[in-house]
Parts: sequence; C-alpha cells; structure tokens
Amino acid sequence: MIGSLFNLARPLIHKLDAETAHRLTIAALAAAPALKRATDDPVLATEAFGLSFPNPVGLAAGFDKHAEAIDGTLALGFGFVEVGGVTPLPQPGNARPRVFRLPEDEAVINRYGLNSDGMEEIAARLAARRRRGGLVGVNLGANKDSADRAADYAILTRRLAPLADFLTVNISSPNTPGLRDLQAESVLDDLIARALAARDEAAAGGKPTPILLKIAPDLTLPELDGIVAVARRRRIDGMIVSNTTIARPESLRNAAKAETGGLSGRPLFKPSTIILAETFRRVEGQFPLVGVGGIDSAATAFAKIRAGASLVQFYSALVFKGPGLVREIKAGLAGQARRAGLTRLSALVGRDAEAIASGELG
Repeated sequence: MIGSLFNLARPLIHKLDAETAHRLTIAALAAAPALKRATDDPVLATEAFGLSFPNPVGLAAGFDKHAEAIDGTLALGFGFVEVGGVTPLPQPGNARPRVFRLPEDEAVINRYGLNSDGMEEIAARLAARRRRGGLVGVNLGANKDSADRAADYAILTRRLAPLADFLTVNISSPNTPGLRDLQAESVLDDLIARALAARDEAAAGGKPTPILLKIAPDLTLPELDGIVAVARRRRIDGMIVSNTTIARPESLRNAAKAETGGLSGRPLFKPSTIILAETFRRVEGQFPLVGVGGIDSAATAFAKIRAGASLVQFYSALVFKGPGLVREIKAGLAGQARRAGLTRLSALVGRDAEAIASGELG
C-alpha cells in the first residue's frame, strides 16, 4: 500500500526541492498512525554486536536526522533504524540549497553539514518512545566550532548510550571541515578510547551499549590499515562501511555533479563495496560490519553481505524507488538463503570478500 501511494505521489514529490520533499516525508511518517510491524522470515534473523535483529536491512543515518519519525520508519519493515547525526549543541548546518537529486544517476549529493536539533532534544525524543520497541541506533557527530571534537563524542556517548541500542561514531562526514582528519590513527585512538570510557561510565556496571565506527569510502588502504588497527586494539563493537564520497565518477550525467558535498546512491555502490571487502579482510572476524552505499535492490544488498556485511543500510534509493524497496530487498535476501539450502542468511557473510576486494562484483 505505502509503495503504491509513493508511486502515485512521486511526480509531485520530485517537483519540490529535495530538502522540502524530505521534510514533508518525515512529517508524514511522524504523523502516521502506529502500525503493527510485520513478522519477518526467520531466515533473515541476525545476531550482531550482542543484539538480535529481526532482519538485516536497516535505515541509514541522515534520513531521520532529528529522531522525529522512528516508529514510522520502523513500520516500513526495517530491521533497525539509525537516527542522526546528532551534535552536542544545536547547529543549523550549511546554507540551503544543500541537497540535490541526480535522477539520471539515481544519486544524491548533500552538504547538510550535520544540522542537528542537539543532544538534549534527541535524548527527549528517544526517551519518550523507548518502550515501543524496535532497534534504534544513534549517529554521533561533533559540532562544527568545537575546540575539542573528541570530547564531543564522549559527551554524546555518556548522554545517549542509555537511550540507544547502539551508537555510531561518525568521523567520516565530508561536510564538516576537518572531521575526516579524525580518521588519522593517532587521533582516532584517543577519540575511541574516550568514547568507550564514557560508554562504560554510562553503563554503570550494566551491559554497555555497542559502539560502531563509521568510515569514509575514500580511504587509501594504508589509512584503512591504521583505522582497523585502532578498532581492533580498542575492541570496538563494529564498523559501518561507508559514508558518502567526495569523488565524482566520470559516469555522472546530471549537472548537479558540480555541487560540493557527499555523493550517495548508485555511483557509490562499487567503491563502498570494495572498501567493505577490504575491511572484512583486515578485521578477521573480530567484530561485525555494516555495509552501506549504493544499495538499491536485493542483488546489491546481497553483494554487501557477500563482501562481509552482517547488516546493511540504505537511504538514497528511497528517494527514487520508494518504501516498497524494503520489502523487496528482504524477500530477495530470504530467497538467496533458501536457494542455498541455509536456515540463516548470515552463513553467507563474507563468502566472496576476497574476489570483491579485487574488484569482481559480478
């Protein structure tokens, strides 16, 4: 039903500028009546980071930035959602226009700049719906003018860990000047150590909230080596691979390709999946990975799993294909597992990582 309504409304939605259309979508999902979540095929059940996911298909951060429509997005069939990025203090982000559709390329460029209602507003919204169930992660970011960005992540972790199922340390947004510099090994080590200490303090002897690290797709392999070394040494709970890219493939056709910001959608699929496979090779099973970037079908979601992802996330494809895509991807993944004679899709995680790391994505 929701997918059919989207197909009818899409021409009108796409006549609006991208940010206005997005805000209207969030408002509609926030206002929608509570719906009972459908039961997923048991073959899709996934264990990761000490959590039990009904299916491995998640909504990526950036869609519900301010945690306004958690229940509405979960009702679309996602196994989990990630809200944010959240910054300690409210900040407006960059000036509009700051998000652009590239329809011919099925891509989006954004330069939001971590616009956020701030930690306290997000904490209140998370607390208000905490007992409604569903797995909810929170993506953490630093304020643009912060003098100590590592401290920002510790502050956010201490405040939000008790309200989230997992937290994501986002050091890979291309739209906050200098943020990606935090991926440098020595800087990252201190940042992660402080975030983990804050997490453990918030747990007060109870079960600590999993902390994941989100990285860029534009890393060199030596840079990736350093990041994974820190993640393994500090025993982080997982990694998300990857954020948007600052690259502009020659294949892009839409004139908006000249806009600055992070590119997501179909053109991101290959580079993000290769870096995912390279990460899987380096992690050596020490913790799970979440695959993000260019997922727009069951086939691309399955490629992420074959490359090493225990869970997958997408967002940009919703702009072009609508919410029915969630159901299509889940059905396709369940079919892949059953055709392989498996009782769990997770048995296929990393099956083709070596080949994919070499560029073989067929």
